[in-house]
Amino acid sequence: MPAYSFEAMQNDGKLRRGVIEADTAKAARGLLRTQALVPLVVEPVSGSAGPGIPRSLLQTPLFGGRVFNTANLTIWTRQLAGLVSSGLPLERALTALTDEAEDEKQRNLVAALRAEVNGGASFARALSHHPGEFSAIYIAVIGAGEQTGYLGLVLERLADDLEERQTLKAKLIGAALYPAIVTLVAIVIVMFLVGYVVPQVASVFAGTKRALPFLTVAMLAISGFVRSYGWALLGALVLIVTSIRLALRNEGFREKFDARTLTLPLVGRLSRDYNAARFASTLAMLAGAGVPILKALQAAAETLSNRAMRADALDALLLVREGAPLASALAQKKRFPGLVSMFARLGEQTGQLPVMLQRAALQLSNEVQRRAMALATILEPLLIVAMGLVVMLIVLAVLLPIIQLNQFVK
Repeated sequence: MPAYSFEAMQNDGKLRRGVIEADTAKAARGLLRTQALVPLVVEPVSGSAGPGIPRSLLQTPLFGGRVFNTANLTIWTRQLAGLVSSGLPLERALTALTDEAEDEKQRNLVAALRAEVNGGASFARALSHHPGEFSAIYIAVIGAGEQTGYLGLVLERLADDLEERQTLKAKLIGAALYPAIVTLVAIVIVMFLVGYVVPQVASVFAGTKRALPFLTVAMLAISGFVRSYGWALLGALVLIVTSIRLALRNEGFREKFDARTLTLPLVGRLSRDYNAARFASTLAMLAGAGVPILKALQAAAETLSNRAMRADALDALLLVREGAPLASALAQKKRFPGLVSMFARLGEQTGQLPVMLQRAALQLSNEVQRRAMALATILEPLLIVAMGLVVMLIVLAVLLPIIQLNQFVK
């Protein structure tokens, strides 16, 4: 049955929005009137409403921004998996989630999905009408689950994968948050001391006609430079960052830039393992859901944020298409950790490729977390010591003239 988004006036004069199912727009208005509502706008949001309906109307519930963030999508997927795995038909599961949705946008979105499914469309096709909410990988896994008849199991795997990615991302952000805050505070304090405190204190000793200590003179020179050219330096920094961001839009430059980052001492290894973990996890999930290996490789390659590793993954895809084993194709790409090709080889030999790839992803994720925490543990005291040294130099630049003046008075 088609679904229609509506705007209607309540008896108290308030505006009410939502989604209602009816055979026609006229029937939808009639249903609204039976609910003591005055219909103002009634528009179809379901692809089954008719061939003349523009495709953009399929995304009406999404106006105003994304409905699902990563956390909400994980919870929603887990809830849907539980309902479907318990034997509840998909239509009834979506109806239950529509009734339980607290957010109006989420309720409208799920109602639109339910209307699509009730109209005869597959769940994957209904999801594809909302590309801003559901990724291509998410839709592909759902489609594979519908084709194999294991939709509940596939939804559980999707929820697990989303949770693992969210946990890994949260730990990486948590590890980088404290050093970032310390660095920002240090920069603000140093700029305030150099730009305001040092000149104010030094001006007191300007009339003594005595030579100031070298450290004070150097600090005054730095202070003068910052006060005179600080805005120019900030503008130049913004220009450089903007230029780099624009240059990174060029695929050739981006690939070379990402390849160079992989050679950095600490960050390079972290980036390589993080991308490899995402690749192995996605490939394991898709292969486990029954997606053909070539299509799974294509989708897994698209999840790689590092363009150099993405190019290697696509090259491996060509080798597999020509008949090479997956493990052999990945082993030829040195940017991928050897752990991935080793577990892929074990998976091909034992016939448990998804399980082995998932183990590789888990080991790589644990290694990324360990390295990130170790790096944060090292950076925290180093940043504090560096900040202390800079502040100490500034304080000495202020105190040395005072000490020199006291000795002169004595």
